[in-house]
Amino acid sequence: MKRQLFDADHDAFRETVRAFVEKEVSPHHASWEEAGITPRDLWVKAGAQGLLGFMMPEEYGGGGVTDFRFNAALDEELTRAHASGVGFMLHTDLVSGYLLSYANDEQQARWLPKFCSGETITAIAMTEPGTGSDLQNIATTAKLDGDHYLVNGQKTFISNGINADLVIVAVKTDPEAGAQGVSLLVLERGMDGFDRGRNLEKLGMKAQDTAELFFSDVRVPKENLLGEEGNGFIYLMEKLPQERLSIAVVAASACEAMLEMTLSYVKERTAFGRPVGSFQNSRFVLAELATETQIARVFVDRCIEELNAGTLSISDAAMAKWWTTELQNKVAAKCLQLHGGYGYMSEYPIAKAYADSRIQTIYGGTTEIMKEIIGRTMGL
Repeated sequence: MKRQLFDADHDAFRETVRAFVEKEVSPHHASWEEAGITPRDLWVKAGAQGLLGFMMPEEYGGGGVTDFRFNAALDEELTRAHASGVGFMLHTDLVSGYLLSYANDEQQARWLPKFCSGETITAIAMTEPGTGSDLQNIATTAKLDGDHYLVNGQKTFISNGINADLVIVAVKTDPEAGAQGVSLLVLERGMDGFDRGRNLEKLGMKAQDTAELFFSDVRVPKENLLGEEGNGFIYLMEKLPQERLSIAVVAASACEAMLEMTLSYVKERTAFGRPVGSFQNSRFVLAELATETQIARVFVDRCIEELNAGTLSISDAAMAKWWTTELQNKVAAKCLQLHGGYGYMSEYPIAKAYADSRIQTIYGGTTEIMKEIIGRTMGL
């Protein structure tokens, strides 16, 4: 089924992304996985190509175009190249939305130029060791002290956590107010008391730096409050649908990439004197996966249109997130099986895709949380 989502501008941008990935990412990604982190100069190179700030105002070095189809093209090309360690999506799809919607003019002038150039790498810190998806009960506090907030607490599983220069942190400015006591503060590299723990070792996405963050009496200027105090939970809820759609975009693209590599494999690999793909079981498995992947693609593309129109609902984003990521894990498992013993070898891309896929049903809200959200919108 031919996609109708993109026009010539998006296609040209995709070609720019593809050329960048082929030159600057693919030849080096294996070494980055061994190191557990991508180099900072990759971000500067991406910024120079206009890959990081296309949604930001032109006056700050951006492209001035808030069209999620460009985000999708970037995410898809990185996914198809198996470049799971490149943390651009967090920067362009998540943090960008907060800075565009809630940062004031002074903050945008201060932060956006280097956001666009890649000199500033960003992250968002919500998850804590004891809360997981329960954002209204976070324990990190920010107590007003004169013209500063004193921040204390910790976060975990923070993507871009080692590289990040600017981190949007969910804090409790009023510990007794529940969701109404949550605010967003922007912490910057070099602030006293802001420390990073180890670069966490993960099952997959090994080149993506993921860290614990610790805050001990970090003095954060009041000027780094994002939006209004006490509105942080509302801001998080407003932006989570876009985050979940980003994850679904990656999931749909990953399904397509895994199917493509598996089709090539089963056509070439022989067993009992014939190609593995010629057996009825192989045909049926791949036919089922191809059908479900096509369904996922059509729904995700429709959600992108809804997001651009400002009408993507919380429940539709949750549906896209849980269904496509569960499908991604299913496709990964079945495609690995069709590779036989070779699928278990790390040198084969399907093994990497299998490991990288597993986190998709967990971060951005687990499948169980997505179903809970959908159920509540149904009045249950």
